[in-house]
Amino acid sequence: MVLLLGNYAPDRQQSMLRFSTMLLEGLRAAGIAAELITPQPFFGNFHGAGGAVAKWLAYFDKFLLFPWRLKARLAMGERASNAPSERVSLVHICDHSNAVYVRRCQPLPVVVTCHDLLAVRGALGDETDCPASATGNILQRWILRGLQRASAVACVSQATLADAQRLIASSSSKPVLSVATLGLNYPYRKLPAHEVSSRLEAQKALDASKPFVLHVGSNLKRKNRDGVMRIFARTRKEWDGLLVFAGESLPSDLRSLGEELEISARIVEIAHPEGPLLEALYNRATAFIYPSRFEGFGWPIAEAQACGCPVICGDTGPLPEVAGEAGLIHPTDDEDAFASDILRLTDAAERERWSQKSLRNAERFSTERMVAHYIEIYRSLVPRL
Repeated sequence: MVLLLGNYAPDRQQSMLRFSTMLLEGLRAAGIAAELITPQPFFGNFHGAGGAVAKWLAYFDKFLLFPWRLKARLAMGERASNAPSERVSLVHICDHSNAVYVRRCQPLPVVVTCHDLLAVRGALGDETDCPASATGNILQRWILRGLQRASAVACVSQATLADAQRLIASSSSKPVLSVATLGLNYPYRKLPAHEVSSRLEAQKALDASKPFVLHVGSNLKRKNRDGVMRIFARTRKEWDGLLVFAGESLPSDLRSLGEELEISARIVEIAHPEGPLLEALYNRATAFIYPSRFEGFGWPIAEAQACGCPVICGDTGPLPEVAGEAGLIHPTDDEDAFASDILRLTDAAERERWSQKSLRNAERFSTERMVAHYIEIYRSLVPRL
């Protein structure tokens, strides 16, 4: 039995929640007995708590209550009265930010998926747009010690592996490091035009008859949504398209920037679209813009390409690695180059050329291949699995 440790749902780390579910389903489909457990909100259920209070209540749930639940689950299969199938042979921590639980799982082998080390690096003084508070510094160093104690650390990209080799492999225990490229957490694909129109027609804020460029993500500084706005503003006199932000709603400072740039009337916000709607947006978009400053992987790039959407992205970290030869890649601060490529892709033939490249590159992001790689890691540690 492989025990997967997932994320605390109230933290709303949607990509991590999707990853653990995707891995659970993939392992079971491959014939591997697997179970997923997550920290459950108890203190976090107290209504009205916000800010620092909510954060500390969440800490109580994650770091005081959950370790006891984890200990009880690991002990369950050791009781003589229980079925052997309940016995945990290996623990897989699906998000490196939960590496604090590694010590609680030993002496069992522990695999950790490392999505990025940006927060850890920020706590160590690197510039990653991830500043840490005093308690955050303590937590990130705790996470790093957990990673150093793991049996194996699977990094989602070569860029993250390079960080891991510098920060993790220097420890005396030296866990086995490898790259396990992410698969897609939804079966994104090229859709017929009529299907795209059907899915978009309910979006009253979006005039689907108009072309648009798309950004998917959050308002974290490293996502560079202000840069996306400035890039789009450079095209407004030559192209009558829209700018669609999918994900978190824009905060007041970014809405003010839109007014300053005189593009507010052409910005559309679609809050947290589910897979089918997001798939339609990728299919219809003229281009996907991703000038992110720091990433561990860049899942939206792979999602967009799987839908045949051309990608214009930055040249930092893993973004060129994920985009491959299908990406239109520029230095993140070269906003003129991003804008020029948007205008370039308004030509139907040019867009189709990059769309076909995108579809070919997206074939690399196979969930089945990712799961198979994890099974190889498991069996290197527990041959009988």
